[in-house]
Amino acid sequence: MKIVSVNTGVPREVMYHGMRVTTGIYKEPVAGRVALRKLNLDGDRQADLTVHGGEFKAVYCYPVAHYDYWKKKLPGRELPTAIFGENFTTEGFTEESVHVGDRFAVGSAEVVVTQPRLPCYKLNVRFDSSEMVKRFMASGRTGFYLAVTREGEVGAGDEFKVIAREANGVAVSEISRLYVAKRWDADDVALLRRALRVAILPESWKEYFREGLEMVGE
Repeated sequence: MKIVSVNTGVPREVMYHGMRVTTGIYKEPVAGRVALRKLNLDGDRQADLTVHGGEFKAVYCYPVAHYDYWKKKLPGRELPTAIFGENFTTEGFTEESVHVGDRFAVGSAEVVVTQPRLPCYKLNVRFDSSEMVKRFMASGRTGFYLAVTREGEVGAGDEFKVIAREANGVAVSEISRLYVAKRWDADDVALLRRALRVAILPESWKEYFREGLEMVGE
């Protein structure tokens, strides 16, 4: 498990369906070592801090293996590194193998997995497609966010070394599936209860799942 590319960018203004949109989704690979701080990488910024960035979304990871999937789904489309807005393009990770609450050392920093990505319309802007958010979520290839538990420096080629696996861990893929599911069965309810015991899972996710459990009488 390693970083293939470290990517950063600052907000820019673009036109989308006749409107001016400010977005930080445009990122590019950077060379050398980059300081990883509590809220983001040096040289990286978000446009709308009400939904992007912050302690629980300091770093967005996207597996490089997913690029092959999207090349087949989007024939003829150029897919440069970081087109999904990721800070780390990663290798060896999948949403199925990573659990919310898993902790890793990478470079001289330490990080913890916090949540899947729920993309906003800015992904549509980046791909100039009104269907991209829907297709992205349906694919299950969401990537995931990291919080920084110890600041340090990172660079392409750095390996992720496991510090601890979350005892109540639920795979990132399962968190995403439960979020979009129309109904939950008994196994799903058990997974949700485990997820609610993961300290690092943001309160907004917990509130959503608690409300859902109340609706199904659990």
